[in-house]
Amino acid sequence: MKSFQSCRNKTLRLAPIALAVLLSGCAVGPEYNEPTISMAESYLYSDTHLYAENSSVKKEHVSLQSRYWWNQFNDLTLNTLVADVQKQNVPIKMAAQRIKMANSYKSIVESFKVPTINVGAGYYNYQLSKNDSLMGPALSPLSETTSALPAQLGSTTLLDNQHDGGFLGASITWELDILGRIDHQSNATEIRVEQASLYADGLTTLITADLVHNYLQYQGAQERIRLAELNIEDQKKSLNLIEKVVSNGYGSDLDLVQAKASLAAMESIIPQLEIAQQVHKRRIATLLGEPLSRVDIRLAGSDELPELDGLIPIGLPSDLLQRRPDIRMAEREMAAINEEVAASIANRYPKFFLTGAPGVSASSFDDLFSGDSVGWVGAAGVSWNVFDGGRGAAMVELNEARFEAAVLGYEHAVDSAITEVDSMLFAYGRSQENENRIDQALEASEKAVSKAVSLYNAGLIDHLSVLDAQRQKRLIEDRQIAARLQVAQVTVGVYKALGGDWEIDADTVLQ
Repeated sequence: MKSFQSCRNKTLRLAPIALAVLLSGCAVGPEYNEPTISMAESYLYSDTHLYAENSSVKKEHVSLQSRYWWNQFNDLTLNTLVADVQKQNVPIKMAAQRIKMANSYKSIVESFKVPTINVGAGYYNYQLSKNDSLMGPALSPLSETTSALPAQLGSTTLLDNQHDGGFLGASITWELDILGRIDHQSNATEIRVEQASLYADGLTTLITADLVHNYLQYQGAQERIRLAELNIEDQKKSLNLIEKVVSNGYGSDLDLVQAKASLAAMESIIPQLEIAQQVHKRRIATLLGEPLSRVDIRLAGSDELPELDGLIPIGLPSDLLQRRPDIRMAEREMAAINEEVAASIANRYPKFFLTGAPGVSASSFDDLFSGDSVGWVGAAGVSWNVFDGGRGAAMVELNEARFEAAVLGYEHAVDSAITEVDSMLFAYGRSQENENRIDQALEASEKAVSKAVSLYNAGLIDHLSVLDAQRQKRLIEDRQIAARLQVAQVTVGVYKALGGDWEIDADTVLQ
């Protein structure tokens, strides 16, 4: 389904002589081109029914909703929670610090492109030993070393044994990046900054999807609890009627036992739903980094499962290459390693340096800045590690293997993304079909209840039959809530699989 073009050119452009390299100013290393992939024109299940039946969204609003898609639930509490979790979530804050660290490391590497200058100043005082075997004779009077000198020079010494003075100077070192080793390393760190940003984007997507998931599950459990409580009331009414019928000798003990069993089974659902409700509420608190009491206040004004109202802009499979953070990170990994391959190749060839140490030094501070106190040292050199036991070649091979692994990783990321989207689109279509079927069943059960009430008013059936019809209707309503929740959850999965930008702009006001 896909074919990769050549992602790099491994031809080395190194001149045979270092001087020729210096004059030409060329760099070594493989050339990188972004991979191109042949992809299908549409997803396997792109013809899925991807819209809500009650959609009233205008087409011109689809673009905005594809970004802040959770607004399609028309739930102000959910919108507020999403905005707050993107500001408060601890892992998202940690991801922001990773971007800062990547930028700092980039600055460190880039600093090697410019000369390093150290400035120093100070005062010195020292005394030479007259008993030193080397310097001692120069510190003693000449009369002690030779008698051939005139008498007036006999007390003269070649050196003074005490010295003091001041100095001010600088040391300058600069590697001439002729072969581009530092440039390649700098390019790699710049790409790592991009990856840190993409990681933050992907994490924002995961955290936001997790919050929406838990909010929907919480509201679904809450709505099912309310419905279960209504079912329990109906079961209790049915049990009371059956008890009266049995006490009057018109019913059987089997009917009574079955009614009690149905009531107990219905009552057992409440604790399970309450457990689910608490689990999802506590997960929301963890994502927000807030105490549970604060989350209780947040959720107090929201009492029903929101319904999706709008379109899902699917786009083309090729859009995933730019919309999915994991695919973009995989491509950037290839680019970064390619730069590291080039740096490891350049590291095997000569390095050229310029060094200098200008400064002033004098025995008297008054003479420190005079012209005669100026001194300097300058040098130009080359360093070439001609033998390292194969370490340099092994480093190149290591990075080349890393690059090939990154190519495979990119291919796998694309495959996984397309499979995930197709799977979620299929699940979305089937979940909508399930919801439609249950809606039809609910419509039929409502007619059954209406018919039972009419027959009861006409005296043709007893009240127990009416209660049983109402109980059946409640059970289908519970399945309808579960079906709505499934559609909502699959919708989250569709948007997550499609990728895109989930981060809310600081200046965006959500309605």
